[in-house]
Parts: sequence; C-alpha cells; structure tokens
Amino acid sequence: MKSKANNREKKRGAEAVQRLLAFGALVILFIVFSLTSPYFFTFSNVVGILVSTAVNGLLAIGVTFIIITSGIDLSVGTVMTLSSVMAAVVVKNLGLPVPLGILAAILTGTLAGVVNGLMVSKLKLPPFIATLGMLNVAKGLALVITDLSPIYFPLETGWNELAMGSILGAIIPGFEIPNAVLIMFGSALVAGLILSKTVIGRYAFAIGSNEEAARLSGLNVGFWKTFIYGLGGFFVGIAGVVIAARLNSAQPALGQGYELDAIAAAVIGGVSLSGGEGSMLGTIIGAFIISTLTNGLRILSVPQEWQIVVTGLIIILSVVLDILRRRSRE
Repeated sequence: MKSKANNREKKRGAEAVQRLLAFGALVILFIVFSLTSPYFFTFSNVVGILVSTAVNGLLAIGVTFIIITSGIDLSVGTVMTLSSVMAAVVVKNLGLPVPLGILAAILTGTLAGVVNGLMVSKLKLPPFIATLGMLNVAKGLALVITDLSPIYFPLETGWNELAMGSILGAIIPGFEIPNAVLIMFGSALVAGLILSKTVIGRYAFAIGSNEEAARLSGLNVGFWKTFIYGLGGFFVGIAGVVIAARLNSAQPALGQGYELDAIAAAVIGGVSLSGGEGSMLGTIIGAFIISTLTNGLRILSVPQEWQIVVTGLIIILSVVLDILRRRSRE
C-alpha cells in the first residue's frame, strides 16, 4: 500500500513539474517575443492569440481524454470540419434555428467519437488505424455534402456572433474578449472537473495506466472506452461550432492538420502518450504555447515552413521529456 501511495505521489509531483515547466516556457516565449517585436505584447495581438488558441484548445481538450486512456484520435480535425458543415446545412440549407445548428454540430462530433470508440473497443482496431480511417471518412463526407463548395451563414442568423461577439465586452466596456475564448475556458473548466472529480476521469486514468488490471477489477473497459471517445468527440463538435462562427462559413477543405496541433498541445502540457497521465490545465497551457509560438514567429516574418519545423522539434522534445520522467519513476 505504501509503495502504491508513493508512486501516486511521485506521479502527481512529476505532473506538477511538467505543468510548471510548460507555464515557464509560455512566459519565456512572451518575454522573448515582446522584446523582439513591439507589436507582440499589445491588446489586439494578445486577443488574436487567445482567439487562435480557442479552436486548437477545444480539440486538445477532446484529445486529452482519449490519450489518457492510452488511445489516440487522428480524426479530430476533419470531424470538426464535418461538424461545422452539418451546422451550416441545418442553419443555411434547411433554414432551421441556430440552436439546432449548434446541436447538429455537437451531435456529429459525438457520433464520430462513439464510432471511433466502438472500432477500438469492439472491433479491436488499433486507435491509430481506426481514427485514421475516420479522418478520411469525415473529410470525404464534408466534401460530398457541400459539393466541394463552402457554405456561408446568412448574416441575419448572427452565427458569427457565437465566436466573435463579446458578452464580456457588453458587461465590461472596452474589454472586448471574443466569446470563442470564453467557450474554450468554460469547456476546459468543465472538462477539468470531469477528469478530476468524476468516475469518468478515474476510469480514464485506470484504463490508461493498466487496462488489464482495470478489466480484472470489474470495469467495463469497452463501454468506458467508447464513452470517452464519444466525450472527446463532444468537444470536437464544439470546436466545429467555434471555427464555423469564426469564419462565418463551413469550409469543407479545412481541418486536416489540426489533429497534430491538438495532440502536440496535450503532449506539451504533460499528457503522456503512454496513457494514465495528464491534466486539462496542462493541455490549455500547451495550446497557448503553440499559438504563441506561431504568432510570434509570424510577426518576426519567419517562413511558415520553418514554423512547422520548430513545432515538430518542440513535440519531439516534449515526448523525450515524458519518457525521461517515466524512467525516473521506475
């Protein structure tokens, strides 16, 4: 019992250190870019960073649940796009109210997640293969449904206000923080409570730490895996609403590549690709690191191809640090 308690304490300590390191890296990035460009640390640019983090942050929240179970989801980017397309079909093509469009997007994301979960838990497909297949299915469906053309939301629906309006600005004049940012932080808070305070979180950690032990203890691993993939898809659906509102349109060719940034955000924030470790706070910090780095490099006129190289190196470094942390506890 003592050794188990000591292992848990070591794991919590290592996770706290990882979050602290990630937050320190974020602060350093802000300082460096602020010193190299006077435009970086301005209100408008900081708001731009917050907005650009919103979509990736929501995707990373969904991915975090799945990675903690020792799974992976490569389909989040294209499922997000499909979710936005379904919202546009409901609101623009069918002329139904905005709340039904929001519901359609969230249900689409959740359903895709459940299908992924069933393929992994019931068909025993490797998560990489199952979600890679869903990536292409969602991408193809988005293109077929839209006939390869974007669907634009009518201005009178107010769809754009869902993300780019500012409830906070209406309450506090001059503090125009877009709703997309509030949606991300609200989702992170809810997800964090689910992960840390409910059986869903406990079961996710149990499955990711030792799936066989969880099964022998009486846990219905197949059901909970499917449920957690569906929960991840729920947040992907919300991301679909936000990106459609940001663009005021559903862009069927958009989405592929977002999954890499989402997974990177989770890993940078301390979510272990081996499963059983992670937190929503760390994931959000990781998402801010990626968007801050991208924004700063863009301001410094660093070519986009080099931005991709830097992001890749950071992902590799994060994975190496995760391996070293695990070895230090063994």
